[in-house]
Amino acid sequence: MKKLVILGGGISGIGAALLAKKNGYDVFVSDKSIISEKEVLTNNDIKWEEGTHSIEEIMTASEVVKSPGIPDSVDVIKRIKEKGISVISEVEFAYRFTNAKIVAITGSNGKTTTTLLVGHILEKAGYDVLVAGNIGTGFSKSISERDYDYIVLELSSFQLDGIKDFKADIAILLNITPDHLDRYENRFENYIKSKLRITNNQNENDVFIYNYDDKNIREKSNTKTKMIPFSLNKEFENEGAFYKNNKININLNNNEMTIQDLALQGKHNVYNSMAAAVASRVLEVKDFIIRQSLQDFKNIDHRLEHVINVHGIEFINDSKATNINSVWFALESMHKDTIWIVGGIDKGNDYSELLELVDEKVKAIVCIGQNTDNIHKYFKSHVDNIVNANSMNEAVGFSYQLAEKGDVVLLSPACASFDMFSNFEHRGTEFKKSVRSL
Repeated sequence: MKKLVILGGGISGIGAALLAKKNGYDVFVSDKSIISEKEVLTNNDIKWEEGTHSIEEIMTASEVVKSPGIPDSVDVIKRIKEKGISVISEVEFAYRFTNAKIVAITGSNGKTTTTLLVGHILEKAGYDVLVAGNIGTGFSKSISERDYDYIVLELSSFQLDGIKDFKADIAILLNITPDHLDRYENRFENYIKSKLRITNNQNENDVFIYNYDDKNIREKSNTKTKMIPFSLNKEFENEGAFYKNNKININLNNNEMTIQDLALQGKHNVYNSMAAAVASRVLEVKDFIIRQSLQDFKNIDHRLEHVINVHGIEFINDSKATNINSVWFALESMHKDTIWIVGGIDKGNDYSELLELVDEKVKAIVCIGQNTDNIHKYFKSHVDNIVNANSMNEAVGFSYQLAEKGDVVLLSPACASFDMFSNFEHRGTEFKKSVRSL
């Protein structure tokens, strides 16, 4: 019997354990932290440990599934690899047990929205579809219960780092901007290579849908699959999608369609909508269903989420914006004078990329979290009012005082949340609670 050791007892780890057990593996789950769903493992006769890694037990593995949060640089992973034991991601493991057609989506920004968009369109078309990966229910857990005809996966670079045989029938790459560089020896080139792994193992029968406007993707993609571009800046005479006169234009298999009046606003969401529409056309979803789906789609919580209007002031929760690029897209989509709530644990942000948009859109800044010095340094000569808040409640109160009727208050932090909150969801929830108590 093959022994599978799973490092990390989160959603993906528990799911991989259940799938492995169902398929006859001897399974052992090890987590340096606390496993929140240990009763699920116990009830399924799966061995587990928490608070430690028992090296002797781990080294008896035939194969190891590693949580995406564990870097390759930690001692336990180095020792496993030195012994020649294969280390894979949960996505790689789950892939072995499905016959579904797979749409895989990655990018530094927009992958969650695009994944949900594709899932929404396919569901509306009546397809048997699972939306999983870096979102929602785990990939492994879902297919341990049953297989699907179509699986739409949101994949992070960390998940892609652990693939070997995994192959997407349709791969979508939205953009590549510097993020998580601490995991990639602080080399952007390494991060680019990681994102481009989404085309690994694709052949001429598969499809790669990519952002033509992203130079890193356009110049560094090297794949033998069919490539379909999308762009805001270039029109394609042959196959591709582009945006012109406030309409998405798609040309595919000698079939042309146009879409306007998108549910999601902002240039970044035009990109996401184009990518989702092209993937759906490849899967032969009817034009009217794609059009209707892009017009009635509701985005996830904490991503440019309208909360409420208070005395003519609009409050928007964009707590999921944990990097500069996400904030750029958020500010770009603001069409009112903006009070911007920003801050948290700074991942080495270069705020200079936002200066032009801040000059154009932002009338006041409210800083939260640990790293406020950098924010003051970059923006003190661009914004007259910059204040520090000690809590989310205080930040919302200051924003309300600084705003006037017709303004918008935007929480778009550009930073991780762990100094004040357990995660970005907690941060966004606290923002909404404070707003509703005004």
